[in-house]
Amino acid sequence: MSSQGNLWAAELAAGTTIESVGGRLDGDVLGPDPARSYATSAKAAAAAFLRPGALEAPCAVSYGPVPGSVYAGHRFLDVFHPRVGPGHRYRQDTALDPDLMAACRQIIEPQLELFRAAGALAAELPVPPDATPQTRFLAILGRGR
Repeated sequence: MSSQGNLWAAELAAGTTIESVGGRLDGDVLGPDPARSYATSAKAAAAAFLRPGALEAPCAVSYGPVPGSVYAGHRFLDVFHPRVGPGHRYRQDTALDPDLMAACRQIIEPQLELFRAAGALAAELPVPPDATPQTRFLAILGRGR
């Protein structure tokens, strides 16, 4: 979702706790070159999850300790999910890659109620019978087009 989210992922996937990070990642983490900062933060997060044993190790996230594989899935969703935002207002292509959308569904569907209870997702929206797979996916996330 953001450089800040990637930096948090790099810390938590490496075994650091929220308390030990403290306010170190608060504020502007983009600096004068946001694209470069984002790329650097994404590489740091990926490297943390690629470490041997990282996907099995617990990550002390705000909603409780979860295996690294679960947290990596949540980060994937966080990075993918903003693409379904208001891009259509700005004439951007808002079509989602079907394979990535399917991967997100595999991650999110078993945890929908957990995400809703935590306030991370709104209630599922109704869709017409002829809705596209993308519209159905967005409705599951509580997002309209």
